[in-house]
Amino acid sequence: MQPAAVELVGDDALVGPEVVIDNREARPGAIFVAIPGERVDGHDFAPRAVEAGAACVIGTHLTEADAPHILAADSVDALSWLARGVVAEARARGMLSVGVTGSSGKTSTKDLMAQIFEAAGPTVAPVGSQNNEIGVPLTACRVGASTAYLISEMGARGIGHIAWLTSLVGLDIGMCLNVGRAHVGEFGGMETTARAKSEIVADLAPDGWAVLNFDDPLVSAMADATRARIAWFGEGNLTGGDLRVTARDVRLNALSQASFTLVASDGDGERTAEVALGVIGRQQVSNALAAAAAALAAGLDLDLIAAALSAATPRSQWRMELAPRADGVLILNDAYNANPDSMAVALATAVELAAGTRREHPEARVVAVLGDMLELGPTAAELHQELGRLAADLGINEVVAVGEFADQIVAGATSENIAARASTRDQVASSLTLSPGDVVLIKGSRGVGLETVAATLVARDGETK
Repeated sequence: MQPAAVELVGDDALVGPEVVIDNREARPGAIFVAIPGERVDGHDFAPRAVEAGAACVIGTHLTEADAPHILAADSVDALSWLARGVVAEARARGMLSVGVTGSSGKTSTKDLMAQIFEAAGPTVAPVGSQNNEIGVPLTACRVGASTAYLISEMGARGIGHIAWLTSLVGLDIGMCLNVGRAHVGEFGGMETTARAKSEIVADLAPDGWAVLNFDDPLVSAMADATRARIAWFGEGNLTGGDLRVTARDVRLNALSQASFTLVASDGDGERTAEVALGVIGRQQVSNALAAAAAALAAGLDLDLIAAALSAATPRSQWRMELAPRADGVLILNDAYNANPDSMAVALATAVELAAGTRREHPEARVVAVLGDMLELGPTAAELHQELGRLAADLGINEVVAVGEFADQIVAGATSENIAARASTRDQVASSLTLSPGDVVLIKGSRGVGLETVAATLVARDGETK
């Protein structure tokens, strides 16, 4: 693969280390990448970036910025080649490159991995969900001379997307968490989704590592798609592979934080360490096992891994973000995104939290404010009805639905005889009647914007009856 032709206009300049696409983030020496967008054109902001200190502009045409310009046919393509060069140089001196994909849990697992690897050496990891053709190279461009580990989160909208992302960062360790129903409208089905996700392990070298979920049949089948060594993680009866990582004696506290015995098995036998997670939800056990498997594959010590997992804190906003109010109400803000599988996890977590609050408040209820799940294609209406039924089956007391598919969610919930109604985003918070101990789950796809509902509910502390 060869880079597209580029042209330097202006004098040479010493630039770096920052590479930014937002002029407000420009610092002295930064490279500003001007990317045309649907609503705004980054080229229009190049002068402001240079005024803030940017020393060079990458774009498709000259701007009014008083700085050298690197011109290319495509700004994102130019950014990708910059990232390739940075990572290739770092890997040549020994930096390890780790990538993670999956239908859900990518960001939470990435955050856990980052905190483990940071305990072992200088680590670069995405901020939030920088998992696309812009976010992955931007993260890679943060790699410096001392970076020991690069962690990349990789999303996909179709076949070939992850393969292209892996070509930027040349993975030593590739991980797939799960294959679910997120974006089924774009992929066209679970099998196609699995094929797209398998690209994260397809090009690994024989001495690399494929970290795969043993408990997910579509993921475990990816072992046939790679030449790399296999590191299994999961809670089933793990067999085969070069490394196996599981959990024993899983238990949850009142805030749905899990403790367990971390077990690692390989050719040298079995090792164990105790873990007490500070992040919220039973699903974090699987995420922690995946992160631990990647770290063990990288050669990190099991006790260091267990200690880092136990000390790990949430890093990305609006993902299982728990806000206990002084009046006893718990607001669980998981509004960053949603698909059928992550909805099920969030609903189950809310019910687990209510089980804890009922020790003090026996009448505590679970209210689920649910927004549309986007990108589900022709199955969207059916899947939203299924969501309403699932909420009832899991023990949710009241459902408030927001969005285009609100009526479908309500229909599913009321068919199972629980209270459910449609509302608008701006009216939800004021329409709720809450009591001490109640748990309110806020979840929907990013485009619905339910994080504003969570913020309003947190701010209205003390309004319970």
